[in-house]
Amino acid sequence: MGAVSLVRTGPKGTVTIPDGVLVAIAVRAAESVDGVKVRRKRSVDVESRVVRLELTAPRTAPLVPLGESVQDAVASALQTMCGLDATVDLTFEDVE
Repeated sequence: MGAVSLVRTGPKGTVTIPDGVLVAIAVRAAESVDGVKVRRKRSVDVESRVVRLELTAPRTAPLVPLGESVQDAVASALQTMCGLDATVDLTFEDVE
């Protein structure tokens, strides 16, 4: 299955947001959390409304609170910029 765009239709026409733009918004929001880096494996599934990100965290960071901050930042950015309510699934793949 290929990438799926988010399409919003309103009284003035259609707004289409490609998968790559949604991923870029999610990555930027995740990396706005201090010390977090997003690794190559990442996706936004528009149909199931799920974001999946693999992360690297600072070595001394408590991972659960850090993950919750990333989830909040990503969900908020996608809602604010695109009107997409999504859950955010994270995997910490490394610490540095």
